[in-house]
Amino acid sequence: MSLIELHNRLGDTAMLYTVIMTAWGLWRFFRRQGLDSSYWGALVIAEVLNVGQAILGAAVILGQGINPANPFMHILYGVVSVLAIPAVFLFTRGDDKRRSILIYSLAFLFMVGILLRSRATGL
Repeated sequence: MSLIELHNRLGDTAMLYTVIMTAWGLWRFFRRQGLDSSYWGALVIAEVLNVGQAILGAAVILGQGINPANPFMHILYGVVSVLAIPAVFLFTRGDDKRRSILIYSLAFLFMVGILLRSRATGL
């Protein structure tokens, strides 16, 4: 499997995982629950997934010289997807209240849009 295929498949995985995190967070919010250890762990997995995707993307561009259709926007979307979860953590100051899970869910919903746009600019 080539780096490009791996980058594409990991992007599909990131999209599916982000949709699941959005739904899970909204489910917890509407059930009047805050963040628990399971959701914190899933946040870490989401961040590792996004960082891995960014590293693979850099390897594709630098190693194989393949540029996406709109390289600036594709890279910008990648940077935003990597920084979104830490930004929400800083904004919420790491608390585990019900309000925080809503903010994480909305950030994941935003990331769904970012990942869709990234996919469109990467072709």
